[in-house]
Amino acid sequence: MENFIFNSPTRFIFGADEHKRTGKYLAQCGAKKVLVLYGGGSVLRSGRLQEIVDSLDAAGVDFLLLGGVQPNPGSSFVYQTIEAARPEQVDFLLAVGGGSVIDTAKAVAAGLLYDGDFLDFYRGKPVEKALPVGVVLTIPAAGSEGSPNTVITDEENKIKKGTKSDCLRPRFAILNPELTFTLPKYQSACGICDIMAHILERYFSKTPDNAVTDRMCEAVLLAVKDVAMRVIIDSEDYQAQAALMWAGMLAHNNICGVGREQDWASHALAHQLSALFDSAHGAALAVVFPAWMRYCVDEDVELFARLAERVWQVPASDDKRQMALAGIDRYQEFLKGLGLPSRLEHLDVPEEAIPQLVAQLKAACGDTVGNFKKLSMADAEAIYRGCR
Repeated sequence: MENFIFNSPTRFIFGADEHKRTGKYLAQCGAKKVLVLYGGGSVLRSGRLQEIVDSLDAAGVDFLLLGGVQPNPGSSFVYQTIEAARPEQVDFLLAVGGGSVIDTAKAVAAGLLYDGDFLDFYRGKPVEKALPVGVVLTIPAAGSEGSPNTVITDEENKIKKGTKSDCLRPRFAILNPELTFTLPKYQSACGICDIMAHILERYFSKTPDNAVTDRMCEAVLLAVKDVAMRVIIDSEDYQAQAALMWAGMLAHNNICGVGREQDWASHALAHQLSALFDSAHGAALAVVFPAWMRYCVDEDVELFARLAERVWQVPASDDKRQMALAGIDRYQEFLKGLGLPSRLEHLDVPEEAIPQLVAQLKAACGDTVGNFKKLSMADAEAIYRGCR
């Protein structure tokens, strides 16, 4: 196990109706003028946004409402939001939504305290300060409600990249499973894939002797696997949605990743699909991750076989490689069972686009990507071509 520092200062407020007390929690944080960011129609149609706004009014917290955050959030919206918010002298960001809204709020929170181009932070400049961010989560998926991470697409260059800093961890996150009841099944399935991928990016590591985090990763994967179909069948299954919502946070606040080198190649490959073809992030991961696993299985067959046995219930065998491949097959069949794609063509990505995807990956990440197996751009091309 490697040395590590783990800091998770976010206050998590979990349960039914807690979003109706958002104003109270903002007042406790000292917020005076809040920029409330949200996405599209469902939070409006359901009346949930109005309930949140009413709580701000009741708590005497002034606010500015701004909607329209899109999936795979882009730089143009961030620029527009910074320009609109700066003269309002907001001192707090409230994200009402999922990962796209939260990541946008984090970008704006950093950009409002910076005189330069906020994309500098996504090109390598450290984020040293940002306005505080709060969250009312409506989609269990990205885990941004508990993480220091944010991902934005540079629309001019068609590059999707992330940055992270502990100052971007939300001050509080309200997690009410009831707010997920209106999610479309496909969106829930994409979220499930994203949650599992966040765990797997940490699980596949060359760092030895990580028994505690290995078992934590396996436990969260099993919990997600056990409730996934319940959520797809009945979106109003409160207990299943509660388990999924908490798993999404645990998957990405890094408690399951401390003390080990992590991979993140599959996310990098998937990000280019989102940047160039606007693929849903979870759907892109459903296509890429099994292909990455098949390509990298011989890096540590024992690890793949252990995952297959402990999570996917593949019977133990002396043939560890056969176990490993069976586990990958079961993982992909699980994703297909949720209604997720398995091939690039399912994302409307033509084979002739692969060289452009590789070029974009190189522009975003350099000559290699990942850590479990250092992938060259030739390796990346082979994985894209293996997405089946």
